[in-house]
This record gives sequence, structure tokens and C-alpha cells, in this order.
Amino acid sequence: MEPISPELSLRCDRVRPDNYSTQSLDHATKAHLARFTMGVTPFGLSSSFFNWWVHLAGSPAKQVQLAEKAARKATRLAVAAGQQAGQTQVDPCILPLPHDKRFDAPEWQQWPFNLIYQNFLLTQQWWYNATNDIDGMSRNEERVVSFAARQVLDMLSPSNTLWTNPEVIAQTTREGGANLVRGMQNLIEDWQRSSAGKPPVGAEDYLPGRDVAVTPGKVVFRTHLFELIQYAPETETVASEPLLIVPAWIMKYYILDLSPHNSLVRYLVEQGFTVFMISWRNPDAGDRDLGMQDYIDAVSDALDAVGGIVPDTKVHGVGYCLGGTLMSAKAAQMARDHDDRLKSMTLLATQVDFKDPGELQLFTTESQVSFLEHMMWDQGYLDTKQIAGAFQLLRSTDLIWSRNVREYLMGERQEMFDLMAWNADATRMPYKMHSEYLRNLYLENQLSQGQFEVDGKPVAITDISVPVFCVSTTGDHVAPWQSVYKLHILSDTEITFVLTSGGHNAGIVSEPGHAGRTYQMTVTPNAANYVPPEDWRTRTPVNDGSWWPEFVTWLRAQSSGTGAPPVMGGADSGAGALQDAPGTYVFQR
Repeated sequence: MEPISPELSLRCDRVRPDNYSTQSLDHATKAHLARFTMGVTPFGLSSSFFNWWVHLAGSPAKQVQLAEKAARKATRLAVAAGQQAGQTQVDPCILPLPHDKRFDAPEWQQWPFNLIYQNFLLTQQWWYNATNDIDGMSRNEERVVSFAARQVLDMLSPSNTLWTNPEVIAQTTREGGANLVRGMQNLIEDWQRSSAGKPPVGAEDYLPGRDVAVTPGKVVFRTHLFELIQYAPETETVASEPLLIVPAWIMKYYILDLSPHNSLVRYLVEQGFTVFMISWRNPDAGDRDLGMQDYIDAVSDALDAVGGIVPDTKVHGVGYCLGGTLMSAKAAQMARDHDDRLKSMTLLATQVDFKDPGELQLFTTESQVSFLEHMMWDQGYLDTKQIAGAFQLLRSTDLIWSRNVREYLMGERQEMFDLMAWNADATRMPYKMHSEYLRNLYLENQLSQGQFEVDGKPVAITDISVPVFCVSTTGDHVAPWQSVYKLHILSDTEITFVLTSGGHNAGIVSEPGHAGRTYQMTVTPNAANYVPPEDWRTRTPVNDGSWWPEFVTWLRAQSSGTGAPPVMGGADSGAGALQDAPGTYVFQR
């Protein structure tokens, strides 16, 4: 009898009947734990902090450096205390970072609050030094520890409490405590809405089809995974090639069709383009086994439907965020398979290389992804609250603590607006798809390395030959512009790159007339030499205004002419108009 190989023995051990019960115990334990940690793994954090402590303990030079820094900071604060005691206008010994607005109010410049906030900033600066430049630690591990330390410090900020925040003290004195009563009412109302699964206060004033997502159109095609919307023409003639927009499946599609004044869809239709939009289904537990291939197949189905409505015509593919990543994979597959239906490709706030995805990388370690998989295994999907929690942690100062101070201590509600209401209208993500997305793209970075498989065979971004219009934003925490810029290295085609002011969403929703908007833009031919991102930013002139008109000009240059608008739903496509936009999937909760 031949001996059993170690590999076969391991496979057999994995499928032994008793293993199912032990794996279920792991799943159940970690799934329940995840509900208390907002989906953030305590195991990975513990490992990172232990690694930091061990390496710091073995670095006496770093310890001496930190001790010297602590002594210098204490001396600076003591000198500042002597200078600032009883004085009205004295320069602080440390200034907040440019984006930190917590201590801007004049009340913070009065003694003793000026010393309180300066002591906090000095402590924050010391901890940054203590968690960075540790010999033997990887840069990613340092980022994890530094990020976690910053979260703790932000929670302990003097701006968060009544007795150390002079703005709140002044407001309470002026109103005789009425602000605290309103704040308690706001807190109770928010808790009740959250418990009942209701959207934030004021979101009901932005209902799709009534207040937002109101550009006229029809649902012309529907599958289990998406509805396809065709928008009604606004001009007598339209560009020959239609646009197919693939939004991210993490949120509802109408980020690109908000209010009439800032709807990119409406703007494009008014400029004479035929626009199609995918509206993704909000998956539930029954969709747990939908994977990345299913979403790529959905783009294929949408392209087929558009081809039936506008036959014998190429398509301008447009992808936003994760939808852009999906569009890129599909375009690479089409190039591989000699499918020439794409006329051009536009990527909005989209990464195709995930090696440096900014602080989101902190949530995509092996430990974190495994922890999320246990949580999703239990419920079949990643919940909207868990998604929102991760993004809030990236900007906890603004999205959590400053908001708490404003609404619960100052008693002031932030007025709801369309983008804010949309942001609260998230969708779930199927277990299999999100696991594959995190592992294949974030952990293994397969798409940029020619290893990501579509229909069983790998695809390569370098195969894409159609012109690309790529837009990124300066304040993007989800897809940092330097990471988006890597498309120049991965692609051999002509790239028109736009860097616009604003964040991941607000920079894209940047309609003409939006005050304070700027952008930079260059066209890079396929044979041009590579320019590093920071050099590109320094050399490229800054233009005032919206990037939308530049997009329209580029689209017209890529189009082959104009003609009569296509029939809604197509005359002979067999699809037809099923119902008015925005359809039904956008209302799924």
C-alpha cells in the first residue's frame, strides 16, 4: 500500500466531518464579535501593536529620541504657558494641521483652553513620531498602528467634551443649557432611527424619482442583478455613439443623477448624448454566491442590450469607482477576445492598481479580510452599516467626533442636502463577490499584474487600446489620485488625465458654476515618456471651474458624428420600455 502524500493528507483533513463543526464555531464566534467592532478585526490590530511594541523595545536609539522629543515638547508647552497666561494675542507653540478645524474658533485662543488644545496637539504629534520610522517594521504595519493611535486620540480630543470645549461652554451659557436639551433630543432621535433602520433626519426630502434621480428615462432591460435605464433625448440630434455608465455597486447609481442642477446624466443628455445607466440590485442573503464574474457578466448583458437598441454602433464605456474597475476588467477582456464594441473608456475616481490604495489598505490585510469573511458568511452579505463604519473611521474627526459635538453638544443639526442623503442610501455586497474583490484586487493586486481572470482566462490592462479619459480628485480617501495616476504605467493607450478639486464624490459631482472648483488636465499619447505624479502636478496649469465641459469636448472628439436619437427601448431590440426611470431596484432597502 502506497503512503499518503502530505498534500492529500491535508486535503482529507480539511473535509473530515468533525472539521465542519469546528469551522462553524470559528464562523459564529468571529461573526458575533464583528458586530461589536464595526467589522474591524481585533486580532490584526493586536498583532500589529505587539509587533510595534517589540520593535520599539529593541530600538534604544528610537526610545532616546522619543524621550528627547517628549522633553522638548514639555518645555515648549511650559514656555507657552508662561507667555500666554493672561495674554489675549500670543502665537501658539503648535498649529493644527491644515485640514483640522476643531480649534479654529476664537474661544480656543483664550486661557486656559489655548494650553489645553496645544497640549493635545503636541501629544498627537509625539504619538505620530512614536508609531512611525520604527526599525524593522513595514510601512503598512506602521500605518495600521499610527491610524489606530490617531483614532484613540481623536476620541480623547478636548473638543469632544463639554467642560474642555470653550465653544460649547459659551453656547451653553448663552442659551442656559437649551442647546444640551436639543442635543439630547437629537441623540434620541438618531438612536431611534438607527434602531429602526431609517435614514438620517432630512433624507426623506430627497426621494429618488421625486427629488433626485429625476432625469426622464425608461428602464429598458432588467436582470436579477441590474436594471438598465435609457435616458430620454433632449436634443434633435445626438452623438452617434451612446454612453454606458457602470456605477459602483456599493452605493445607488444616482450619485451621477442627483438634483437637476448637479446631475452629470442630465448635463450629458442636454449636450446631445444618448446615455444608458446600470442600476444595481441591492443584494440580500439569497445572493450570497454572486461573484465578480457575475458582475462582469452583467456589464456584458448591458452592452448587449445597448447594442440591441443602438445596433451596429460602438459604445463609450464609463465607470465610476468600483464600476470603473469592473469596466476596466471588461475592456481588457474585450481587447483580449478581439471584441471591438468599445469606442472609448472613461474612468471616474477608479483604481486598477491597488498596491497603494491609501488608508483603505488598513482594512484589507489578510487578518481583516478573513474577519470580514466570517462576518459575511454568517449573514450572506456585507451590511450597509458595516460599510459606512469603515469609511467613517477614515475621516473620524469630521464624520464622527465633530458631528457629535455639533449635533449633541451644540444642539445644531446639519442641514441635509442631496449628496449627503445619497451617501446614506448604501447597498449591501454579496459574500462571494466582496471576498473575491478584496482578495483578488486588494490583497493580490491581480488586475494590475495580468493575473485577474475573466471567463477563466487572465486579462491585461495593457491590452486596452481605446482612448481613456481618467478623472481623479485631490481629496480622495477611497481612491487616492496618485494611485489612480498609475494607469499611465499600466496602459499603452492615449490617456487624458484630469485632477479636480474635491473628494471622492464631491469632486466628481462638480457641475459648471460650482464655486471654488479647479482642475488640471493633460493628454498623454501612448508613446510618451512617464512623468511621476507629483512632477505632473507641479508642471500642469490649474484651471478654474468644472471639468464637465472638458469631458463633453473630449467625447465629441471621440464620436464619429451625429444622428437622430434612438427609439427608447429600441424599435426591434425586443427589450422595450419596461417602466419609467428610476425603476425599482433603486428603492430596495
